[in-house]
Amino acid sequence: MHVDKRIRHAGLAAKVMTATRAAELVDHGMTIGMSGFTGAGYPKAVPQALAARMVATHERGEPFRVRVLTGASTAPELDGALARADGIDLRLPYQSDPELRARINRGEMNYLDIHLSHVAQYAWFGFFGKIDLAVIEATAIMPDGSLMASSSVGNNKTWLDLADKVIVEVNHWQPLEMDGMHDIYYGTALPPHRKPIPLLKPDDRIGEPYLRLDPEKVIAVVETNAPDRNSAFAPLDDTSRQIAGNLIEFFRHEIAKGRLGPQLLPLQSGVGNIANAVLAGLRDGGFSGLSAFTEVIQDGMLDLLEHEVLSVASATSFSLSPAGIERFLDKIDFFRKRIILRTQEISNHPELVRRLGCIAMNGMVEADLYGNINSTHVAGTSIINGIGGSGDFARNGFLSCFLTPSTAKNGAVSCIVPMVSHVDHTEHDVAVVVTEQGLADLRGLSPRQRAKVVIERCAHPSYRPMLQDYFDRAMHSSRGKHTPHLLQEALSWHQRFLDTGDMRP
Repeated sequence: MHVDKRIRHAGLAAKVMTATRAAELVDHGMTIGMSGFTGAGYPKAVPQALAARMVATHERGEPFRVRVLTGASTAPELDGALARADGIDLRLPYQSDPELRARINRGEMNYLDIHLSHVAQYAWFGFFGKIDLAVIEATAIMPDGSLMASSSVGNNKTWLDLADKVIVEVNHWQPLEMDGMHDIYYGTALPPHRKPIPLLKPDDRIGEPYLRLDPEKVIAVVETNAPDRNSAFAPLDDTSRQIAGNLIEFFRHEIAKGRLGPQLLPLQSGVGNIANAVLAGLRDGGFSGLSAFTEVIQDGMLDLLEHEVLSVASATSFSLSPAGIERFLDKIDFFRKRIILRTQEISNHPELVRRLGCIAMNGMVEADLYGNINSTHVAGTSIINGIGGSGDFARNGFLSCFLTPSTAKNGAVSCIVPMVSHVDHTEHDVAVVVTEQGLADLRGLSPRQRAKVVIERCAHPSYRPMLQDYFDRAMHSSRGKHTPHLLQEALSWHQRFLDTGDMRP
């Protein structure tokens, strides 16, 4: 058991100050790289102090906004606080805060929704300009000044390397027993000097246990003791179980055909109830010896690790419910041997995803007849959260599976539509579409063949005749018959929903 001494570098111990004082070191117009990924490992105190300072500055009639770059979404203490203070000029690459989302959709701030694997390399390419400041949560500062990462790694390595100045939040809530769980790879380079990444299987360790940090960059150290904020998952419902059952049955079919082995291939899973239902289905289905090469460790993966369905899980962050956090902390010695947290430029690296042959399982907003997927927007214009890492895995994985209930809003919305209102994943990157109604295997099918199986197997019965009618008329009247569409009504279902609150006539 470690002694709870968190700041082990004398020079950095001398830079300890309050969050209020640290926030005074932030200037209007800065580009700030902050830690945080899906509500884990984000700074808790400095963003709130910064938000208070922004409000006071605005009350004096002076501007104070910053550009905020993270790993993915954070939590109310960061995204929510800065959004309410009207303190964000640009946010990337992913968000889930209601206040932040509302301001983006009202056009009050800029939001750049990009693939998570692109963030670090775009920063290194200089596409985001100069990184003025990094604000990073750590579990501890080591004697040499390096940082023990906390419950997420995300883009912390990049922010620490590139930022002119650094503020470290040392969070006493984060368990010291995570020491040894992180694997920080320092072998990346800029083109044309890149070399192959020496990771051959999900449990390989190719990096270092700590984040390198130049102590001369550090302008403040702030001590906190605050938990990560992750929401509880809703109990599994029949729809989620049916979706999961359809996918598990498909896996068994692929094993019988010899296209998958009994241990499948490394799993990637999005976050949410359907994803947890799939993981529960793997446990109940008698699978064992599986592996995960994914972005986040969620409750269902802890369960699979405990039941030895999963032997190892590689990710960049946790995304646990409060109950999941308690479970992790209670058995942390067990999980430390089976979980590896990496930088997200490795966890989401397209070359690794392709070489390992990941099975990608992600949620969506809607799919159209030809297999195009919208995973980010309502009615084409209002962002929900963002594409996250789903594109990294869908385009490059062995199998790309997209899952959704067939309807939403108590049946007022069909999640299978003639044409998606926004395209995140084209038909070229989608292998399987799954709803509670069934599963459409789109591999090797032409667009017209895809439409047939999507309507028959995925659409809700109340919308199936409408979809069939649209397709039949498109086959007759569309100028081109390769991907038949009636352009004058392809998005009419979405417009009807905006006008009446229901896609049905």
